[in-house]
Amino acid sequence: MFGLGLAVFFCFGLVLVILGANQAGLEQDFGLDLTETGLLAAMLAFGIFIGVVGAGPLFDRLPRRPLFIAASGIAGLALLAIQPETGFRGICFLIVVIGVGTGAYDTLFNASIVERFGARAAKPMSIMHSATTIGAVLCPALAAAISLRWHWTRSFHVIGVAHLLLAAVSMAVRFPAPKPAVALSDPHESPNRSTLSTRLLPFALVAFAYVGLEGTLTVFAVPYATDGLGLSTARGQASISAFWFGLLIGRLGPLLFPIRLEAPALILAGLVGALTIGAGVALGAGSIEITLGAFGVATGCVYPVMISAVGQQFPRSRGTAAGLAAGAGAIGGLTIPWLTGIVGDEFGISSAIGSMTLWSVVIAIGGLAAHRLRPIRD
Repeated sequence: MFGLGLAVFFCFGLVLVILGANQAGLEQDFGLDLTETGLLAAMLAFGIFIGVVGAGPLFDRLPRRPLFIAASGIAGLALLAIQPETGFRGICFLIVVIGVGTGAYDTLFNASIVERFGARAAKPMSIMHSATTIGAVLCPALAAAISLRWHWTRSFHVIGVAHLLLAAVSMAVRFPAPKPAVALSDPHESPNRSTLSTRLLPFALVAFAYVGLEGTLTVFAVPYATDGLGLSTARGQASISAFWFGLLIGRLGPLLFPIRLEAPALILAGLVGALTIGAGVALGAGSIEITLGAFGVATGCVYPVMISAVGQQFPRSRGTAAGLAAGAGAIGGLTIPWLTGIVGDEFGISSAIGSMTLWSVVIAIGGLAAHRLRPIRD
């Protein structure tokens, strides 16, 4: 199942970047301003929110293979349904559906890794999510190559076919069965039933800020390059790849050292990320790839560490807890790009990108609050 997970998260990375990689084509066909560009990213995040939150309780109760086939199939069909004649409203709807499918399988595999590795899940989680960054690194080049010969929608179709193939391959993969429900009389149950308790809030805060940052920098990299810095569209696409390559290094780099990836890493990542974005915006045109790449290195560990840590807080409801934390991230992915688009239309895209320093500080604050919690043990 781990091998399938790598393929799944690779495709998830393609989906996360596909809007940013095709931003120039979307803008040309629909005349989008920055607020509308942010709205498209928000639609993907809204769908992911529905998927990650809805899949959590299902993961804890139902067979996992049918859940994955349904999720991957839904995403694949919606990707294939995007056509050159599809209107803006139609694309918004399909983007939401894509998010539902990908969000559902994101929770399924995240919770599976935490369930299998327990307190040791942060490093295998980082390996799994590194496949997401590889897909995201390659997506801009894929989209650019396709748009040279065909309409930009073809890149959505390629990813859609990949999702349908994943659903077919999963028929030959063994999925773990859901664990039996905990009896009401179980003395260990009461601390874990409060999945909606304040113990979840620090992780939700980290997820909200991080996913919002990830989505915002991806979808606004091209407008920042062209409108803010006077660079080419190709430089903007290259900066998307640089950002996600930085995330890859940030996720795999710590695995080379005998260190434990825990909540203090979130504090450091948030503070260094804030300094990186602030300095990059101040330096200007020559630094976009370096800025986004360095920010990726600084924050690459955030999401896998957060998901692993929240699984330790709620060991008997990992699927639900992981889904809720990821759902908070999806809300950030819905809210922050949209707000950033408004700021960009009002004050300029450079100011909008500069505002990402504030959300990086929020990651550090959430990490500090998470560090103060004592994990619940099985």
